[in-house]
Amino acid sequence: MKKAWYLFGLALILAILTACGNSGDEETTTEENDSSDDSAATEESAGEVNLYTGRHYETDQALYDQFTEETGIEVNVIQGKDDELIARLEREGVASEADVFMTADAGRLHRAKDLELLQPIESDTLNENIPENLRDTDNQWYGLTKRARVIVYDPEKVDAEEIQTYESLAEENMAGRVLIRSSENIYNQSLVASMIALEGEEAAKEWSEGIVNNMARDPEGGDRDQAKGIAAGEGDVAVMNTYYLGQMLNSEDEEEVKVAEGLEIVFPNQDTTGTHVNISGAGVTASSKNTENAQKFIEFLSSEEAQAEFSEANYEYPANANVEASELLQSWGEFKEQDINLTELGENNARALQIMNEVGWK
Repeated sequence: MKKAWYLFGLALILAILTACGNSGDEETTTEENDSSDDSAATEESAGEVNLYTGRHYETDQALYDQFTEETGIEVNVIQGKDDELIARLEREGVASEADVFMTADAGRLHRAKDLELLQPIESDTLNENIPENLRDTDNQWYGLTKRARVIVYDPEKVDAEEIQTYESLAEENMAGRVLIRSSENIYNQSLVASMIALEGEEAAKEWSEGIVNNMARDPEGGDRDQAKGIAAGEGDVAVMNTYYLGQMLNSEDEEEVKVAEGLEIVFPNQDTTGTHVNISGAGVTASSKNTENAQKFIEFLSSEEAQAEFSEANYEYPANANVEASELLQSWGEFKEQDINLTELGENNARALQIMNEVGWK
């Protein structure tokens, strides 16, 4: 009997010890789960940034992926046509999920600002990385890449000395020889807007009228089409953005490469007002629910590493002055830029378009 009680007691003690041991394991497991939850919470707290962008380049997505890898912040990309995205932001209003708006041309960025779709950014990083003339005077948008609007020509038909300025394209000897996009094109609107800023409305109108008189054909197509028009013998000179020429020279389309290789470049007005430069840029939306992440994202795109990638992969000039242009862009030589704040392109846009319509620029 005593033996039975002894065995019962021993079993009871063992059960108690086992229970205590399991309790300790549960506490350890709970601590590990808490630690895991903390890690998950940290990762989750990195959050997201919702990007509305008119840019459609593979190199951009690679940079977005790199930003996510470095910060843990997911980049949700909504692509569309630039003007349609502005209309969408306006339509969605404060309910919009967009945090960052990225588009080509300072005129569009200014339009978004005028519609109260953007908000100011207070960032020492951006102010250090992006020169003053390439950002909004109220810090509502920042340029991230540059493109020069140059004159390209057929060297077998044109002497480069004839076309050293934008004004030369409006002279009588260029009659029937000039290829250029329509007045609906924002790049041309900004070119005229820059002339208003530098030389006044009268000079800008006189130039626009001369361009209309010298057009080789009614405006059609994009910048690449103007270059192809030269190759087809439809005109001798064209106005286009540098990055389009870079893309054509490196195209998988052999015909595009052939067209581009047959052209030479002039950076206009080197002895006077300088060559017209525009940007692709971004701002934080007024509706943003993730303003801190949005600012971090734009700051990342202004960094030296990201700027070098923009230039190398898409043939755009870096906005960050500390970054060298790609080898191809450097091969075209250095050039003097127009000395204006690009905010003026937006401020003068409406008048520029009015002038173009007045002179019959289709």
